Amino acid sequence: MSTPQYRKVAALALATGLGLSSLVGCSTKSDDDSGTDAAGKTTITVDCQPVGAQKELLANWNADVAAFEKDNPDITIKSVSVGEQCNNPPDFTARLAGGTMTDVFYGYMTDLSQVLDSGQAMEITSLANKDTIPTWDSVDPALKEVFTDGGKLYAVPVKNYSMGLVYNKALFKKAGLDPAAPPKTWAEVRTAAKKISALGGGIAGFSEYSAGNTGGWHFTAEIYSQGGQVLSEDGKKADFNNAQGKQVLQNLKDMRYGDNSMGSRQLLQWGDLLTNAGAGKVGMFIGAPDATQAIVSQFQGKYEDWAMGPMPGQDGAAKATLGGGEGYFFKKGLTDDQVKAGLKWLAYQKLTPGKGQFDYARAKPQNYPVGLPQPLLFTNGSEAQKQELDLRKANANLDTANFAPFEQNPVPIKGEPRNAQAIYAVLDSAMSGVLTNPNANIGELLKTAETKVNQLQAAGS
Repeated sequence: MSTPQYRKVAALALATGLGLSSLVGCSTKSDDDSGTDAAGKTTITVDCQPVGAQKELLANWNADVAAFEKDNPDITIKSVSVGEQCNNPPDFTARLAGGTMTDVFYGYMTDLSQVLDSGQAMEITSLANKDTIPTWDSVDPALKEVFTDGGKLYAVPVKNYSMGLVYNKALFKKAGLDPAAPPKTWAEVRTAAKKISALGGGIAGFSEYSAGNTGGWHFTAEIYSQGGQVLSEDGKKADFNNAQGKQVLQNLKDMRYGDNSMGSRQLLQWGDLLTNAGAGKVGMFIGAPDATQAIVSQFQGKYEDWAMGPMPGQDGAAKATLGGGEGYFFKKGLTDDQVKAGLKWLAYQKLTPGKGQFDYARAKPQNYPVGLPQPLLFTNGSEAQKQELDLRKANANLDTANFAPFEQNPVPIKGEPRNAQAIYAVLDSAMSGVLTNPNANIGELLKTAETKVNQLQAAGS
């Protein structure tokens, strides 16, 4: 594969700018270079441990580690927390540049190129199999392909999603809207947002990201809904400075300044928007089903308040919606025993119905939604899928009818663009520009972003 020098230079510059404090949050050294501790056990470090504020999630994680180590007395798991989001793109890039990732480290599906360019990833093709991950043959091949380069596998997929319109049923009712009939077009979103914001009390009828790469992420989802794309078919040039891209920004500008239905606080990142949503201050936003999970488990919201519909289209059904997900990479230089230990841990924590993230019986009485329509990691008809769906249905603690509009109106899923995180960072400026400046020139914002993205893609060609 190609080696984008621009991205490497940018990563090093970012690491330097952040300083050493950003890079010493965890030590990824085992007790010796072989990954064996004093007791002769294989030791691995794993990130994405829930933060202390996520009490139930942290207790579940620690219980899983204890149960796993009891079942595998020859393995020691050392957990590391890297924040409630697990992958904040600038921090992730800094860790890659500084080589301070854990042995088994979390990444987005968009991160494969960046991880490979850093030289920090280990190939795991021959070690990922039914011996280390019993459900491996049931994992959707399309998800494995996302983490494959040149026929070689570098990560294990552990979650997937597609995006739609997440909305607050309670606010819909207060605003005189029908919670069973969410908006299907951007014009309908605009109308509903005006009614919701008219409730007052600092409520945003519609809320949107515009910082920390999240603005570009949502721009991508929204241009897909218009039938557009971010890059040309060959991936070499930007393809958003056009009617579809302008419509995305015009929709937001109309709601933000024409209607004043998006609230005055902008430059929102992931946690900012969801904090507001958990406080009942957001009527609608674009998100995946697990956004409601975060609202409940991390931001003190009520899952009975939340529902989801399909991605809105411009004049009818959306042409497409963005799909993505996450997985775990393995740091270069691990022993085979360490890789196998990491794969067994991921199998237990992420890919076994009834265990870890799929321990729905445990989650049901907790402040943690069960019954969301995603993730869908296993292939249709597989025994693993049947077990997971049966467990989900048996332990549902939310009204699954809240997600019926989303499930019953599927929208074609389109993957994220190559070099996505770098592109998202550029597109943040277009999103923030139109949401913070009533006189913003949409054409100029897109032209500037187009030039920058073309430079990125040229550097990576």
